Amino acid sequence: MATDGSARMEDDFIEAKNYWELEKLYVDLASAKGKALTPVEKKFLRGLLCGCSPAEIAKVVYQSGSSSTVRVYLSNGLYKYIEEMLSNQAGDSVKVKTWSRVTQLLEKAGYKKGWFHLQPVISSIKTNRDRDFDLSAHKSTLTQHSDAAINTTMFHGRTQELTQVQAWILQERCRLVTILGMGGIGKTAFSVKLVEEIQEEFEYVIWRSLNFAPPIELLLEQLIQVISPNSHQNIPETLESKIWQLVDGLRACRCLIVFDAWDAILASSTGIKNNHKSQISQIRYRQEYQGYGELIKRLGDIEHKSCIVLNSREKPQEIAALEGERLPIRSFKLSGLTQQESILILKTKGLTHKSTSDECSALLERYAGNPLFIKLAATTIQELFAGNISEFIAQETVIFGEIRAILDEQFHRLSQIEKYLLYWLSLHPSFVSIRQLQKDTVLPGLSPLTSQRLILEAMELLQKRSLIEKQASRFSLSPVLIEYLVERLIEENLNLTRGKDSYLSMSQTILTENLKNFIRDNCLNGDLNL
Repeated sequence: MATDGSARMEDDFIEAKNYWELEKLYVDLASAKGKALTPVEKKFLRGLLCGCSPAEIAKVVYQSGSSSTVRVYLSNGLYKYIEEMLSNQAGDSVKVKTWSRVTQLLEKAGYKKGWFHLQPVISSIKTNRDRDFDLSAHKSTLTQHSDAAINTTMFHGRTQELTQVQAWILQERCRLVTILGMGGIGKTAFSVKLVEEIQEEFEYVIWRSLNFAPPIELLLEQLIQVISPNSHQNIPETLESKIWQLVDGLRACRCLIVFDAWDAILASSTGIKNNHKSQISQIRYRQEYQGYGELIKRLGDIEHKSCIVLNSREKPQEIAALEGERLPIRSFKLSGLTQQESILILKTKGLTHKSTSDECSALLERYAGNPLFIKLAATTIQELFAGNISEFIAQETVIFGEIRAILDEQFHRLSQIEKYLLYWLSLHPSFVSIRQLQKDTVLPGLSPLTSQRLILEAMELLQKRSLIEKQASRFSLSPVLIEYLVERLIEENLNLTRGKDSYLSMSQTILTENLKNFIRDNCLNGDLNL
């Protein structure tokens, strides 16, 4: 009887194995738990992976409409193991919150196999020129994740940018394109719209988010299984051989592969130790993800007929070395939306009929056309200020909530000298050349020659991190970043001196005077278009 019960337990929700890397998931969750999953835990996990609610799982397992037992079991067990496992992988706290979020999180982490890569917004993906791949078997799984999908029916502007990148991919046959931009600027939405408009030109369209940093070996195996299904039984063991097998597949058929959130696998400057204060850390991969750098180098170096698109806040070193205006590797930096494009966001949020055009313009200028920031601010204006833009502006807090969190995340990745230069630029909001910056700024404790070199290197890094604006050979900051940095200075009580060896040892008296003048002349009097 025990054997029959065990067999019956293994039969429940067994179809999950067709779409998920079950064995790997069992092993990784067991590691998070500290011991093997029980048969009941495995069964409940398979139920969730099949898209079943706790009530539906209870109906199958216990022939009962009451889901209380299942919910308690999940909350006290599986959810905790999943959170622990994904938090360790992401290097940040991950919460399950609801049963329906489990599949979304595990899919992002790379545990779904087969057509794990299809973006739900894309309704029909061609696998060859004569027939469509039948999505009916996967329809329920795809539609479950509508909260993770990007709805491009609300996509605004970017016509010129889309046209240029499309030309790179279709006419000039670029094989590697990087879409760069600060957080919230719309890289993901842009690339989804791009895919919608050019997907018919490709045999395979693959979408992969790196938010939860899947191991490079697992990613390569999944890509090979999709692009070269007949060779999935002969996937080689070494990383180099797997990369070569993927390249062979990209030569055999024309594929469009989008890697979203590429910066999730890049290390922060604070996580890389310098041997000396006169050294600057370049943008590098987290230690366990250095294989991704080799993958990108090969995909850029070796000729093939496919195209790889990377979405990232920061430009990887490999791209910087390979790209060129007349080379098949290009980078495109997204800037903010225009006033005309941004106003459409406010219309969809229902704010334009309650406010004057001047009030709308004042709000949009503060966020420099960043679509996510505008949407977040508009929601707050509706919920807390009854749609009154003037009242929101009058309370003088522009950087808050998720907006602050996004900027904090990027700021904390910087080295001390990069932070120093951002602070300096925030107090000198006009565009400045590198030469002028080197002339006006000397890093303490260093010779002028070394100081000049470090300023050049740091400004180059800030440009690669999408944090500075460029006009010809002169640089400045966006209004939203100036707002953020000034607020940081105020909150820190202007106490930027962290020790004798700190790059942030700007004279406190000078800094205080400049900041007060900046706030009084530009912010309080409303002369600066922030």
